[in-house]
Amino acid sequence: MLVAHNIDLARRVPVGLGDRVHFRGMYEWNDLGGLVHWTHEDPQGVEDGGWIRYRRNTYQ
Repeated sequence: MLVAHNIDLARRVPVGLGDRVHFRGMYEWNDLGGLVHWTHEDPQGVEDGGWIRYRRNTYQ
């Protein structure tokens, strides 16, 4: 599964190999296992925004 976090709309998350993260976003299935996107706030306020939590910080 791929998590696509748009760093044009939200801060970069400084994760490394083996780090544990929590996230909320929109999952879309595909033949490669799926994709999670919308892990940030919607700049137009239409969609529910998501987030990534890493080391007590929330990135939206």
